[in-house]
Amino acid sequence: MSIPYDAIIIGTGQAGPPLAGRLTAKGMKVAITERGLFGGTCVNTGCIPTKTMVASAYAARLANRGPEYGVATRPPVGVDMKRVKARKDEISGQSRQGVETGLRKMANCTVYQGHAKFESPHEVSVGDVNLTADKIFINVGARAVVPKIPGLDQIPYLTNSSMMKLDYLPKHLIILGGSYIGLEFGQMFRRFGSEVTIIEMGPRLVSHEDEDVSAAILDILQRESIQVCIGTKCKGFAKQGDEIIASFDRDGVSVEIRGSDLLLGVGRRPNTDDLGLEKAEVAVDAHGYILVDDQLRTNVPGIWALGDCNGKGGFTHTSYNDFEIVAANLLDNDPRKVSDRIRTYALFIDPPLGRAGMTEREARRSGRNVLMGKRLMTKVSRAVEKGETLGFMKVLIDADTQRIMGAAILGTGGDEVIHSILDVMYADRPYTVIKRAMHIHPTVSELIPTILGELQPLAAGR
Repeated sequence: MSIPYDAIIIGTGQAGPPLAGRLTAKGMKVAITERGLFGGTCVNTGCIPTKTMVASAYAARLANRGPEYGVATRPPVGVDMKRVKARKDEISGQSRQGVETGLRKMANCTVYQGHAKFESPHEVSVGDVNLTADKIFINVGARAVVPKIPGLDQIPYLTNSSMMKLDYLPKHLIILGGSYIGLEFGQMFRRFGSEVTIIEMGPRLVSHEDEDVSAAILDILQRESIQVCIGTKCKGFAKQGDEIIASFDRDGVSVEIRGSDLLLGVGRRPNTDDLGLEKAEVAVDAHGYILVDDQLRTNVPGIWALGDCNGKGGFTHTSYNDFEIVAANLLDNDPRKVSDRIRTYALFIDPPLGRAGMTEREARRSGRNVLMGKRLMTKVSRAVEKGETLGFMKVLIDADTQRIMGAAILGTGGDEVIHSILDVMYADRPYTVIKRAMHIHPTVSELIPTILGELQPLAAGR
């Protein structure tokens, strides 16, 4: 016998709980399922715990730099990893408990803990219980990719999830992958006191960014004595005593790196393998991402996919925006679309990278008449005063429409400053709105109008 509901939500990540709140507020009877920890990646193994640890690493770095500011500290400072983990667990745990408590207290919402699987397009089983609904929302997230590399299955390794359990300081952390996860953890643990080596197969770090951004990030990491190996071909891993050995080729030369711990940071894959999607005839792509339209509907009427599992973003903010899009279309008669949103994200190394819209490379290839303004952070008073002058800012403008095409803010406060640019992009207003604005001194944001007053033509190219 099946229990009928108006809607079933599979997963309690960033899109599921707020959607449950909107649906129940409209009088719908909702079932929400969770087979793991409430709150999904962001709350448990992503944004909240990692940025809490980034904050601890920043404090350690600042304490070590105390003498530069006239503060009497004695570098190197000590880092208590058990306390770092306890602080992270406390903050993450509060968020997780808040999500679970909110759902369990929500009127017209029933929580089922267990592995949900489709039995048909309108039926889901959770253990021995069968649930039915005309509307089903999939919000199951993603997990770390484990690449097929010889010897990897014979050694212990860490992922972004298992890193959350570490309460000790690795002597030498080897990181496979030079993008978000690898760079954030690499800098973090170097500041805690580990020796760190990052191994990247591509020709540069975060290769989807512009070359000047990649080069500046490399400089930031190398200034903190992080070893970076790019353009590598990984041959295999082995264990010898207490050491993990990474073997790879670089520029035709065989290289071995010996470390104490290994972190995999080579990408993510959706948690769609064991949902029984075939029984519901829900289509997925070659990588397992659920195919959706511009309103996040799957090919099966009455089934939606939100968050990381649809391949439309892979960030907490895109997952939450997925909820907003679905709720607007279903409940508010507001035809919002995925294609309306502007690509934006941050890389939370220190200093952080805030990004919005096109890269310089994409702008060059667009065939449009492009203007660019750029300024080093050494020319920003606020950065100089803080003693944090690494990085730069650049903004791209369509000369004909005067609209902002994109921006990269790599520098202190860059993850916040980017929003002043992003908001004008969403308003579809000319860049002169910011250029003519009076910003507060001394801030990083005050230099955006200055940059926009120093635009130069950008040559087309690759």
